[in-house]
Amino acid sequence: MDIGKLSKDLKDAYGGEDVTPRVHDFEGWIDRAAAESDGASGYDHTETVKAYYDLCSGFMVWGWGESLHFAPLSPEESLEESKVQHQRFMIDKLELQRGMTVIDVGCGIGGPMRHVAREAGVRVVGVNINKIQLERARRLTAEAGLDHMIDYEACSFMDMSAIGDGVFDRGYAIESTCHAPDKQRAFEEIYRVLKPGALFWGQEMCLTDEFDPNDARHRAIKRELMRGIALKEIATFGEVNQALEAAGFEVTEGMDRDVQEGPSTPWYQPMESRHGTLGNALRRLPQGRRAFLAGSKLAEVVRLFPKGSAEVVRLLDRTADAYVAGGKSGIFTPLYCFLARKPL
Repeated sequence: MDIGKLSKDLKDAYGGEDVTPRVHDFEGWIDRAAAESDGASGYDHTETVKAYYDLCSGFMVWGWGESLHFAPLSPEESLEESKVQHQRFMIDKLELQRGMTVIDVGCGIGGPMRHVAREAGVRVVGVNINKIQLERARRLTAEAGLDHMIDYEACSFMDMSAIGDGVFDRGYAIESTCHAPDKQRAFEEIYRVLKPGALFWGQEMCLTDEFDPNDARHRAIKRELMRGIALKEIATFGEVNQALEAAGFEVTEGMDRDVQEGPSTPWYQPMESRHGTLGNALRRLPQGRRAFLAGSKLAEVVRLFPKGSAEVVRLLDRTADAYVAGGKSGIFTPLYCFLARKPL
C-alpha cells in the first residue's frame, strides 16, 4: 500500500474530522471499564473494540498487510510467508472440504478469509461489526475475483441472531474472541451457529504460566497490552479452554504455536528487529515507527493525512512496545491456538 492509498483510506475512515479527541477517549477506556466494575453504568466494551479498529485499521494494514494476525515465524520465511503457512495449518486442522460453508468470526478486512476460500474451495461468511473494515473486505474480495465465494454479516459475534442455528460446517476465529467482553458467551453463540460435529479453530491472545500477578512489571505490561489492543481481560490458556467447554465444545487440541521444535524466530521480532524484506520490515521496526510518527505530523500539516492521524500512530507505536515487552518477558503470547468440536 502506497502513501496515496493510505491517505485515501484514512480520509474515508475518519470522515474528514480531527480524530485526536477520539484517540484520547479510546485511551481512557480501562478507567471507564473499571468504573463500571465499581457500580457505574454505561460502559460498552463492544464500542471500545469498534473504536479501536475504526482508528487503527488503516495503519495496521499499512504495517502488517491484509492478514492482521500474528503467526509462528521461522528464520527462512518472511512474515508474509509465515502468515500463509499459519493459515494453511488452520485449513488442515479444520479438515476443510470443497463445498463446505465456513464462518469467519471477526473477519477484519478478510485476508485469511480470501485465502481460505481460494485454497480450500469453500464458501465463507465473514462476521464483523466494523462497517469500515467490512466495506474494505468487500472491495478487496471483489478485486480478487472471489466475491462469488464470500458473503458477509454485519453484526457482533456476541449476538449473531441474524444467523440461524446449525448453519456452518466449520468455523474459525483469529485474534477476535480475545476482544469479547464475555468469552463464554461468545463461544456459546459460535457453538449455536455450527452444525453438530463441526470443528472450530481459534487463535487467542493469552497470558502464559510465566505471568506473576504479584509482579508489578508484569501487571504494568498486561495493562499496556489491554489498553492498546482493547482487551477487556487477557485469559490464560486454561481459562480459554474452560470457556470453550462451558459453552459445550469438546477441546481436542490446545497449544502455544510460538513454542516450536527446531530453529524459530520469536513472534514479536518483526516489531523489534529486522524480519523479512527491508521495505516492509522497516515500517514495523522501532526506528521506522518513530520516523513514520514524525512524517505523520508533517502529513497532517500538508493535509495528506487527517488531523489526529499522528496520535493514532503514537498509540500503535506504544502498543508495539507493549507487545515486545510481553513477548520478551515470556508472559504473553498471541499464538494460543485451539481446535474444538461441537459434539454430534
